[in-house]
Amino acid sequence: MRIAQVAPLYESVPPALYGGTERVVSYLTEELVNQGHDVTLFASGDSATDARLISPCERSLRLSRTPDQLLPHIIMIDQVCELAEEFDVVHFHTDYLHYATTRRCGFVHLTTLHGRLDMPQLPDLYRHFNDVPLVSISNSQRRPLRGANWVGTVYHGLPDDLYSFTAKPNAEPYLAFVGRMSREKRVDRAIKIALACGIELRIAAKVDPADVEYYERYIEPLIDEPGIEFIGEINDIEKNDFLGNAMALLFPIDWPEPFGLTMIEAMACGTPVIAWPNGSVPEVLEAGKTGFICRTVSEAVEAVDRISEISREQCRREFETRFSARRMAQDYVRLYERVINDRFINDSRRAKDEHGRDHSRPGKVLHPRDLLTG
Repeated sequence: MRIAQVAPLYESVPPALYGGTERVVSYLTEELVNQGHDVTLFASGDSATDARLISPCERSLRLSRTPDQLLPHIIMIDQVCELAEEFDVVHFHTDYLHYATTRRCGFVHLTTLHGRLDMPQLPDLYRHFNDVPLVSISNSQRRPLRGANWVGTVYHGLPDDLYSFTAKPNAEPYLAFVGRMSREKRVDRAIKIALACGIELRIAAKVDPADVEYYERYIEPLIDEPGIEFIGEINDIEKNDFLGNAMALLFPIDWPEPFGLTMIEAMACGTPVIAWPNGSVPEVLEAGKTGFICRTVSEAVEAVDRISEISREQCRREFETRFSARRMAQDYVRLYERVINDRFINDSRRAKDEHGRDHSRPGKVLHPRDLLTG
């Protein structure tokens, strides 16, 4: 299958440090190549891929600090349209930026939405663009937009060999926090849990410009507490040791998390997760099997005391079964075949309605493979 992946340009694919969407696009792209598909990746020029790379900008926008970050995206979407006939399907990861263009260009496409969808103006947008095929990354993500044109849910996946299993963490116990230093990630809860347990907390997080004031006012004073260590952003190699040697990952979020990639990164290392039941958490974690789901700091403290009840081997098995890049790519290929098939059927119906007769080939059993081989 000839597939185009269209990534945001804010980070490289994969990102050097933080960047959930671009990281997932990279895992999907490389796995599709591994499975024999002909893949083109539209992404920043500092991206690394085995697919064909087409770039409207030399460097990712966050690193280059390009003042107008919309401009390169507009160029990229036009590049996609110019080359659209080369692809069987175009897979967008660029939020809603391309909707008006793709509606008029007429090629087969679908869009994975990676962010939260409870913004007040989004229902109006998706009522207008009610024909755009959409993919959610968890079922809970869909709730604010139940009437949108959802064609499937595909959970994120990681390469099997990205993180190695750690059967026994380091002798010196600690809890881990990974994410953005923002209000909704609730690192302050993680600090309270660690202090109540008397166990060291190590924080690997980035501070976005939008979160500097929050960090300096509310979090920085707490980091001065004994046993709280702020490490900053880390890459995948550092993350393997960081998560693998932790007793548990603390994920005390206070927002409708669309997926939560860090949870499956921890599971890949064999590390249990202690999380709040918001957004996708109950879909990703199985309470008592891969971690604990808590509603209060005191419940989380009790969960830390019980963390030895969770099998690290079971965490790794759950990752391999449910959250591998191989499974993610297979799920997406099924959706690609579906939107291609639906498009063929709809085009045939339109031809029949317009001319009063059916122009599709008689006696042909429709299958997506027929569409891809001509």
